[in-house]
Amino acid sequence: MDQLLSEGWRHFGRRFFRYNLAPSKFEIRFVLPLRIRLDQFEFSKSQRRILRKNSDLGVVIRPIEIDLEKIELFELHKKRFNEFTPDSIYDFFDKDAASTPCESFEICVYNEDKSLIAVSFFDKGAASISSTYAMFDPANAPRSLGIYTMLKEIEYAVVGGKQLYYHGYAYAGESFYDYKKRFASLETYDWNGNWIDFER
Repeated sequence: MDQLLSEGWRHFGRRFFRYNLAPSKFEIRFVLPLRIRLDQFEFSKSQRRILRKNSDLGVVIRPIEIDLEKIELFELHKKRFNEFTPDSIYDFFDKDAASTPCESFEICVYNEDKSLIAVSFFDKGAASISSTYAMFDPANAPRSLGIYTMLKEIEYAVVGGKQLYYHGYAYAGESFYDYKKRFASLETYDWNGNWIDFER
């Protein structure tokens, strides 16, 4: 997994993929794989604020298990998208997602009523983890739960002694994915085998 991630590969289900160009509305955009070098990483003031704002929530980290509660949350979450809307949660996960094609975990976030309001999923390698998908109840959008689960993944990686956190692709220029660029110690893949410092 560490080798594949270091070469810009990702996976949904059992299928690994990578691409350096992608359609977005009426344009072809250049794709930027991103990762964070954890030995140099520090939370920003706004990220620490998000962690504090959500400190009343319950968080459980465990091997992935796709169940009805997560399927229902996925159906709520996908309404946020107006292009490339996924059909099913199984567009992203194998039926045996906890161990196929690699060791994978979920971060489940619960409110005071024990209702599931956010989940993120990540793969674990020897030296890195890779965020694969995240979803949340749009009714809780003011909590910034998509960022919150990313921050909890980073905490998990740091505590586990990992060196790198891969959090997916973004595009050159402005796009829906710009939130992935707002992290310290950020690197991007140049598609020539090199990871370089990301310049905002």
